[in-house]
Amino acid sequence: MGPIYTVQDFLDMTRRRLAVILFVIIAGCIASLYWAMSHVHLYTSSEVIQVEQPTINDELARSTVEGSSARRLQLIQQQLMARTSLEQIIEKFGIYSNLEALKPSEKVNLLRQAVSINGVAAAREGFADDGTISVLTITAQMEEAQLARDVAHEFAEQTRSLMAAQRREQTAQTLAFFQSQEEVVLDQIAALEAELETYRTDNDLTVEGGVEFRLSEVAQLNEAILGLDRDIITAQLARTQIDRSARASTVEREERALDIQLQTLTEQRSLLDQRRTALRETIQSSPEIQRTLTDFDRRMEQLRSQLEAIAARRNEAQVGFNLEAGSKGERLTTIEEAQVPDYPITMSKKKRAIMGAVASTGLAFIIAWLLELRRPVIRSARQMERETGVLPVVSIPELAPKYKSSKWRAMREKRRAAGQAGRAARLARHS
Repeated sequence: MGPIYTVQDFLDMTRRRLAVILFVIIAGCIASLYWAMSHVHLYTSSEVIQVEQPTINDELARSTVEGSSARRLQLIQQQLMARTSLEQIIEKFGIYSNLEALKPSEKVNLLRQAVSINGVAAAREGFADDGTISVLTITAQMEEAQLARDVAHEFAEQTRSLMAAQRREQTAQTLAFFQSQEEVVLDQIAALEAELETYRTDNDLTVEGGVEFRLSEVAQLNEAILGLDRDIITAQLARTQIDRSARASTVEREERALDIQLQTLTEQRSLLDQRRTALRETIQSSPEIQRTLTDFDRRMEQLRSQLEAIAARRNEAQVGFNLEAGSKGERLTTIEEAQVPDYPITMSKKKRAIMGAVASTGLAFIIAWLLELRRPVIRSARQMERETGVLPVVSIPELAPKYKSSKWRAMREKRRAAGQAGRAARLARHS
């Protein structure tokens, strides 16, 4: 402690530096009062939200909302902390309206720092962490108690609404996607059926098993043509066997009838022969037709398989959409609503003033001690004996009067006047 070793030394230092100590203490107390009065209290309010699991087991009715609740809540938190969302909340509650010098971006940063969203992970099942959140706590710190409660409740309400909207939107988009895919596959099946029908019509394949039908038809045509050939030959023989000795009109009538019969039979045979030729040409091209039909069947089977898979997915998406529409999926429920805080979380102004006064007193004595260290002189016989080990015989106190009496001032004035009179006399003799 330098020259301060005992309580007596400390008291002597206090008497010598009393002016400095009092000045520092008074100035520090004034500064402490200003610091305490200028400080603004902060109030905190929290709302606790529980993440409830789906009402119906996933094995019975699976939801189409994928991803862990922690990831979805993280996305919601990012949306809440976006600049646009924070500006809307600031405007709604008039937050920081008393700080007119702040820019909008600075107000957004202050609100972002004043609000915190913390989640508690659910208990693990086994060794795997599925990222499930069981409890979500939203805390707001504001300068007013009611404002802290309102802001925390507003963030909780937006969290719940965004969570529900996000799940509904995801299930609706999933259902719409599979419905559109189902319509696309149905259109493809209809187009393929129309293409197959056109191909069958162009190749005269309107009857199932067309090749076998054509073979049987060719055989029937061959028999019909043979029958017509027999009839033609019979008619020709009959024409040669006409009795020429009969009357001319009778002969002419019989020949005309036989010629008409021959012409009819010949035309029928020509038509049947053309039909047989066409059938034979189609039968010759039947391998290519069979390959084309097989390709049609394969493509149709693929489209029907796709339609079955998409229909099953669409049914699952419909079930998930119905779950979310009926609020049977994962939900956020409030288990502890935000309340108006009774006391601020910051230190009271009285405590701040007392702390400032104590700090000022300590600082005053530290300054006094530093001043003593700056001029370490021996001021008493006790210090003399302690520092040198020599006991002084006598100690002479300072003789300079601390307070000068009126008598002493009068004597000093007389001496000054006598001195001036002597100087004036010497000047007169020299002149």
